[in-house]
Amino acid sequence: MQKNELDEFDRKILRILYADARASLQEIGKAVGLSSSPCWQRIKRMEAAGVITGYSARIDPAGLGYHDSVIVQLTLQSHSEDILEEFGRALSEIPEVTEACLVSGEYDYYVRFAVRDTRDYERLLREKLYRIPGIRHSVSTFVLRTLKEPSVPL
Repeated sequence: MQKNELDEFDRKILRILYADARASLQEIGKAVGLSSSPCWQRIKRMEAAGVITGYSARIDPAGLGYHDSVIVQLTLQSHSEDILEEFGRALSEIPEVTEACLVSGEYDYYVRFAVRDTRDYERLLREKLYRIPGIRHSVSTFVLRTLKEPSVPL
């Protein structure tokens, strides 16, 4: 199943689940104009096809004391498979990493961190990020305001 194989009912169901993964079948059915059984079948079909990959809660980092977000663009010294694999593994072990992407362009990685404040970020750099071997260069940018949260085009 591809995105282009989804009909408008499927897209409406996905929009509802994206906004509230805890919505009941009755609520979803009422909102899209179907009974619960067809909604359930469509959801199961989209799960089986990998369109729906899981369900989760959205957590506000500020509620956990992480009031700032920092975007770091990193360049590595080498692009060998071993270096890329080790770097990715090391990033995955840092809890403050909220997003990490290997990218094309001027930098090799785009990494987003949740931090408590500037001192916390400085600590994270010294104790975690700069201890990962292979980093040649980095540029850090504090996020002032998020205008749109990550989403999917439905």
